[in-house]
Amino acid sequence: MKLRTQVLLFQSAVVAVALGIGFTVFATTTEDRVTDEHGQRALAIARAVSADVTVRDEVARYAAADDGVVSPDNPALESGAVQEAAEAVRTATGALFVVVTDDQGLRLAHPDPEQLGRRVSTDPAEALAGREVVTSERGTLGDSVRAKVPVTDPSSGRVVGEVSVGISTDRVRADLRSDLADAVLIALAALVCGAVGSLLLANRWKRLTLGLEPEQLTELVREQEVVLHGISEGVVGTDARGIVTVVNAEARRLLDLDDGIGRSVDTLGMTPRLLDVLRSADGTPVAATTGDRVVVAVSRRVVRDGRDLGTVMSVRDRTDIETLTRELGAVKSMSTALRAQRHEFANRLHLIDGLLRQGRAEQAVEYIEQVLGSGPLGELEGADALADPYLHAFLAAKAAHAREQGVTLVLGENTWVHAIVKVPVDVTTVLGNLLDNAIEAARVSGRSPAEVEVELVEDGADLHVSVADTGDGVDAELPDVFAEGATTRVDSSVPGGRGMGLALARRVARMHGGDVVLADRGGRRTPDNPTGGAVFLATLTGVLDEGDAGWAERI
Repeated sequence: MKLRTQVLLFQSAVVAVALGIGFTVFATTTEDRVTDEHGQRALAIARAVSADVTVRDEVARYAAADDGVVSPDNPALESGAVQEAAEAVRTATGALFVVVTDDQGLRLAHPDPEQLGRRVSTDPAEALAGREVVTSERGTLGDSVRAKVPVTDPSSGRVVGEVSVGISTDRVRADLRSDLADAVLIALAALVCGAVGSLLLANRWKRLTLGLEPEQLTELVREQEVVLHGISEGVVGTDARGIVTVVNAEARRLLDLDDGIGRSVDTLGMTPRLLDVLRSADGTPVAATTGDRVVVAVSRRVVRDGRDLGTVMSVRDRTDIETLTRELGAVKSMSTALRAQRHEFANRLHLIDGLLRQGRAEQAVEYIEQVLGSGPLGELEGADALADPYLHAFLAAKAAHAREQGVTLVLGENTWVHAIVKVPVDVTTVLGNLLDNAIEAARVSGRSPAEVEVELVEDGADLHVSVADTGDGVDAELPDVFAEGATTRVDSSVPGGRGMGLALARRVARMHGGDVVLADRGGRRTPDNPTGGAVFLATLTGVLDEGDAGWAERI
């Protein structure tokens, strides 16, 4: 059975039971009410008759008469004033009977003349004792609701008789049936309204649940839990007002969030960049950093039947990919350097081969000695100041890469690193991002010569890096070059967009207790900035191992 059918039947049953109980109570109370109303009516009629002066005088006269005067054989009773007054009232009010008796309970007035002078069929003691009585009894005319009122002597005030007025219970029942019929019609109308209301409620329930049955809703919730908490992506959902409705386990892990459901998205603790992504909801992947992680976030607005249901943001972890990318970049740079050196050595071998074929052995030997003396970094002067093989090879690769871009990489005269780097990937991440930005700035500036000067200085276990270029400097439109997404270049081929290099370099440096700062925005040559471009300073604390140095001497 469908849910809306169940709701309709259940609501209808509830309404029917409620109406049944109400109708039963109404019927019971109505019967008592109608009986009481007719009793009060009979009492009012009886009081009116007992207050009639003629009736009081005549009843007092008969009460004072000798015994035997009031009897069935006295024809004066049928034509007497009491009988005429009682019958007039009965006819006018529609009562079943209006009976008047003397102080002995003998009838002075009765609808049936044959009953005149006879004793009443019900006990008149209460009324003759001076008390008014309303009761339901059966008399000679059948069942009735009757009222008994004493009749007093006008002169002495003594009780001299009674007036009994009765209304037939058939009439009471007729009035009760009329009231109950009206109540039944009202109950049926209420039942119809309840059924219509239940139908409307069932239809509304169907719309709210998109036509799904309870079993389907339960299964849907289970599937949602499995999907949301089983996928490898973080999911954060909000409604149209910005109230958080969904935060799965992966989102809490990646973004370091608490549950937050039911709260404003502004209180979740997300970074400003991620909040901007969630609010924009334009479907564009954006790279961001949170804690020690690099993530790519994308958000989209959900609309159904023209109604804004809210926004969903998915977050993917790119930390491992970024690490691999940095390592691959280092390998690629080294491969570029090796390829350039292979080409260079091939040219040198061709020269040696030509000299030997021409019989110029002495010149060939002299040339070979020059080649052996230049070393693998012959064009990067001062590289002997770097004892770490990783830095040595990395800067050689960057120098070769710079040459391909038409830029010369120069080691500063104060360069000196005699220790071994303990975290080469993190060091080259910072150094590589600074060098890549500097090489690009020097290349696009068009200045000649295009140079990048890098200086590395060892300070105990700390490494200090300075990178300067001959570019145009940092654009004044970028007030914070370390903000995520801050860039003047647009490249749609990069997932999440550009503008992550400097932010990532600063985050990595700060992870090691150091920092990366912009020492000079550049734009013009000064005594303190002879290159004229931007100058970045980086400090990496605790990244050098002074106890493991002198590798060059051991190989």
